Amino acid sequence: MPYSAQPAPTREARRGLFELTAAARAELAGSKYFNKSLAPTSVAQRNWSTYNIASLWIGMSVCLPAFTMASGLVAMGLSPWMAVLNVALGNLIILIPIQLNSHVGTKYGIPFPVFARMTFGTVGAHIPSLSRAVTACGWNAIQSWFGGGALVAMASVFVPSIRDMDNAHYVGFFVFLALACAITAGGAGSIKIFEAIGAPVLIILTFCLFVWSFMLAGNGDAAGNTYTFGDVIRAASDTALIEANGGFWYIFMAGLTSSVAFWATMALNIPDFSRYASSQSAQFKGQLFGMPITMAVCAFVGAFFAQATKLVNLGGNGLPIFDPTEALNHIDRPVITFLIGFGVVIATVTTNIAANIVAPANGFSNLWPKRISYRLGALISCAIAVLYRPWWILSDAGNYIIGWLNVYGGILAPIAAIFIADYYIVKKREADVMSLYQGKSGKYWYTHGLNMNAVAAWICGFILPTIGSATALGSTGLFKMISANAYIFGFAVGFIVYLALEALRKKPAGA
Repeated sequence: MPYSAQPAPTREARRGLFELTAAARAELAGSKYFNKSLAPTSVAQRNWSTYNIASLWIGMSVCLPAFTMASGLVAMGLSPWMAVLNVALGNLIILIPIQLNSHVGTKYGIPFPVFARMTFGTVGAHIPSLSRAVTACGWNAIQSWFGGGALVAMASVFVPSIRDMDNAHYVGFFVFLALACAITAGGAGSIKIFEAIGAPVLIILTFCLFVWSFMLAGNGDAAGNTYTFGDVIRAASDTALIEANGGFWYIFMAGLTSSVAFWATMALNIPDFSRYASSQSAQFKGQLFGMPITMAVCAFVGAFFAQATKLVNLGGNGLPIFDPTEALNHIDRPVITFLIGFGVVIATVTTNIAANIVAPANGFSNLWPKRISYRLGALISCAIAVLYRPWWILSDAGNYIIGWLNVYGGILAPIAAIFIADYYIVKKREADVMSLYQGKSGKYWYTHGLNMNAVAAWICGFILPTIGSATALGSTGLFKMISANAYIFGFAVGFIVYLALEALRKKPAGA
C-alpha cells in the first residue's frame, strides 16, 4: 500500500527524539516482526556522546584495509600525496550518505533491518540486509588473508622454512578464519575481551609501520642510495604505471569511487549505531571528527609505506608493495617479527569480528530464526568468505580497487540513495514506528511485503556498473567510465529512478 501520513503511537520525549510508549511495546510483544534486538531504543538508552561515536569510528577506521586504499593507488602509479588526497576526498563524500542515514536511527531509535522495512517493505528489507551481509563476508575474507599472513610470519620465527612453502599463506588464512569464527560463536563475552585491546594495538601498529617505512627509506637501496622523509612524500607519479593501468583519470576516479565504497556498508547499517546517539548533534560531530581524519592518517601511512618500498626496490621488481603485512617478511629480528605479527592477529581479529562476522551472522539467522542460530549464521558467514578468494583480490592493486571495491560499491550505492530519497523526500522524515513491526497490518507491507519501486530503482542503479566492472565491457568506452564511477553513478540513478516511480505511484487512477 502507498505511504500516507498517519499519527504513529509514539511520543516525543525531548530534543526531537521519539520512543514507543509502554502500551505500544506491550501490543507489539506478540508480533513475529518484533523482538528485543530489533526493538527501538528508548530515549534513556540513547546516551552515546560525541566522544563515544568518534571513538567507535576511530576503532573501525584503523585497520589494515584502510592502509591499502592509498598504498594500492601508489602501486597503480599515483604519487603519495595524490593517493592521500584521493582517499581523504572519498571519505568526505561517503560521509554525506552516512550522516543522512544516521538521522532516522537517532530520531526513532530503530536498527538498520527495521529502517529497511520502511523503504523496501517488511519482506523486501531482506534485500539491503543480505546485500550488506554478503559484502561483509568479502571483507571477512580480506581481513582473514591479512591475519593469515601474520600467522605465517609468527610461525616462521620458529620454523624459518615455512616462508618458502607455496601454500603457507593459504593455511594461515584458514587457521585465522577458523579462529575468528570460534571467537564469534563464543558470544558477546568472548568478543568483548578482544575488542577491549584491539583498537590500542592497531594504533601502536600504525605508528610502527610508519617508523619502519621511514627507516627502510633511510637505510637505502642495494646501490647505496638513501632517501629522506621529503624524498618519499614528494615523489612524483609513475607515468609508466599510470598508463599501464588505464590512465590518470581512470585510476583517480576508480580510486575515488573505491574510497567512497570502502564505507558503503556503513552507509546502509549506520542506524545500528546512531540509534544510541544522545542527539543528532552528537552523531553528526562524532562521525565528522572520528572517520575522515583517521582515514586520512591511515592513507598517509599506507602511501608512505608503498612509496618507500618502491624507492628501495624491496619487492625486487621495482614496483611498490601495497600489502602492509609484507613488511613482516623483511624484518630480520625474530622477536620483533613475532610481536608485531601477534599484534596484527589480535587487532585484525577484533576489527574483523565486529564489522564482518557478527552482522552477517545475525542477517542469516534472521532469514530463518527457528533453523539458523547465531552460531550457524557465523559458520555460514565464514564459509561464504572462502568463496571470495581473497588471494585473487589482493594479488594486484587493480583487483582490489576495481575488481572488489568498485563492484560491491556499485551494488550498494543505489540502496543508500533509495533510503535517503524515501526518508527525506517521500516520507519527509516521518516514520510510523508501530507499523514497522506490524507486518501485513502495517503501512509498510506495500505489495506482498515488497516495495517494487525500491526494488526496481535498485536494479536500475547497479546493473550497468556491475556489467562494466565484472565483464570485458568495462575496459572500453562508456562502460569503462561507468565502472570507474560505480558508486556515484549507481547512487544518482537509484535516487532519480526511485523518486520518479514514487511520483507515478501518487498520481490518481487514469491520470
